[in-house]
Amino acid sequence: MEEARAQWGSIVRAARSGITTLITRERYEWAALIPLSEVYGLTTGLPVVSLSTARGRLGDLVRQTAGPYDEGPVLLTRHRTPVAALIAAPRLLDRPARRGPDADLLLARGHTITLARGPLDGITAIARDRDGHEVAAGSGRDAATALRSLAH
Repeated sequence: MEEARAQWGSIVRAARSGITTLITRERYEWAALIPLSEVYGLTTGLPVVSLSTARGRLGDLVRQTAGPYDEGPVLLTRHRTPVAALIAAPRLLDRPARRGPDADLLLARGHTITLARGPLDGITAIARDRDGHEVAAGSGRDAATALRSLAH
């Protein structure tokens, strides 16, 4: 925690460049500072904290995001513009391992995307070209996550 606070400017710049940084508080509360591009779902209604305030309240924010109620990401802003987010570290496991083509781009190219319930109560998304060949696939806990995780 203290190291993250001391290097706050560097880890925020890293997040803006696409790098995720893990932050721990008292060995048991883990959070991650992630790039804004990695925040999935709607960002409206999420808690918003300025970068300068976040640095001073970092311990409280890690506790808030890593807590048992997992209230979702906290958006961090610079001059009221979101630049990064703080999330519970276990949420990193829900992110797609790699990013593939955007679902809208696949549809614009004439592909079809089928959503189906997966074997473990998740959702699977499969994109096929006009000849029926699979061009991308993804899965997640809901349809939005499955569509975002499409990869070939």
